Amino acid sequence: MNTLTFMLTLSFTLSIALTMLNFWLAQMNPDSEKLSPYECGFDPLGSARLPFSIRFFLVAILFLLFDLEIALLLPLPWATQLQSPLTTLTWTSTILFLLTLGLVYEWIQGGLEWAE
Repeated sequence: MNTLTFMLTLSFTLSIALTMLNFWLAQMNPDSEKLSPYECGFDPLGSARLPFSIRFFLVAILFLLFDLEIALLLPLPWATQLQSPLTTLTWTSTILFLLTLGLVYEWIQGGLEWAE
């Protein structure tokens, strides 16, 4: 028997044995708290269908956008030592300019104001 067949047989046998052991040893007596839709132990006070504020999502998207900017600009110190650092700096400046322009636009439109 070669090594590959042995490893496949061993892993299959071990997974079947552990699955059967789980079915035999698991406690199957759920109580009323586990059967309730909310496992925290108390009933909800209001409706779970209340809409979120769109401002929360706007702040989250802005965070992701500027986090992506950091990820894009992370290799900049190494990229300036390439054969054409002027091209690298031009693209970097373009990215920063576009992001700054978008931030100023959101600021002017009042999208960053948390309270109305």
